[in-house]
Amino acid sequence: MIYSVRHVTKFRYKPAVRESVMEVRMQPRSEDGQRCLNFSLDVRPAAAIMSYRDYIGNVVHHFDIAGTHSELTVKAQSLVDVLPPTNAFVEAERTWDDLDKLVSAGDYWEMMLPSVFARPTPLLDDLASELKLERRRTPLELLLEINSAIHDKFAYVPNSTLVDSPIDDALEARKGVCQDFSHIMIALVRKLRVPCRYVSGYLFHADAEKALAAQGASHAWVEALLPGLGWTDFDPTNNVLGGESHIRVAVGRDYAEVPPTRGVFKGGAESELSVSVTVALADAPAPEDMAPTMIVRRAPPPSAAENFQAQQEQEQQQQ
Repeated sequence: MIYSVRHVTKFRYKPAVRESVMEVRMQPRSEDGQRCLNFSLDVRPAAAIMSYRDYIGNVVHHFDIAGTHSELTVKAQSLVDVLPPTNAFVEAERTWDDLDKLVSAGDYWEMMLPSVFARPTPLLDDLASELKLERRRTPLELLLEINSAIHDKFAYVPNSTLVDSPIDDALEARKGVCQDFSHIMIALVRKLRVPCRYVSGYLFHADAEKALAAQGASHAWVEALLPGLGWTDFDPTNNVLGGESHIRVAVGRDYAEVPPTRGVFKGGAESELSVSVTVALADAPAPEDMAPTMIVRRAPPPSAAENFQAQQEQEQQQQ
């Protein structure tokens, strides 16, 4: 399937800020069964945009707007070809010994250690005990079980957590968004000594009503390394395996490494963030702009001692 993706992020500042520095991870990856056919990034106020690939192959664009401005708009548009998964899990019966041999032969240690948002906590240990988490059956069967359990035990509630919420917030309330569910699954799977990483991307909904939901397109899920299958995608939010409707943008240890936008601005301003994402079939009529989601953040006061204007992080949560 070929998809057209439009991702528009707007920041408004009151009062105006003096400078914005930002990096953007919105260009879909080209690998395996996915190809990014075209990508464009437009920034207003206009800025010189540079790009590089990070250590894991994600494309990162970055820019600096040095002049005073009260609004910043970042518009990314992509054309992406995603093929259906080719493996039929013919290797699904591989054992835990097979997994250990695979891990020992490669360099996967970074995806097995605790990270900023995916780390053990007492509440995570309680969930692991509730799930009777231990190596049993086959690696694939156990991960499918975990994927299903998170979907069943947690309620999906948009805006119930923040972009920087620790997993304990979702674990205690038993509700959250895809970002939380992915972090919880990653932390559980790593306890089993399985390499696991976070995937930031988009999800296409064939259901027209779901496709109109701003929270439904920007998405996050998990991929784990399995013997005979390689990196395999699991979506605990929807209790499915990653497939033709999942569009991969960036991968990392957790969200901290792959936010769609990350930046700072200079000025003691209040910032309002709005995000609009649409994903449509390339041969379908262009979707209408959706009502954006909004978050208001207030920057800390300027530092009198250093005579600086305050710097405010600018990130967007994945719902």
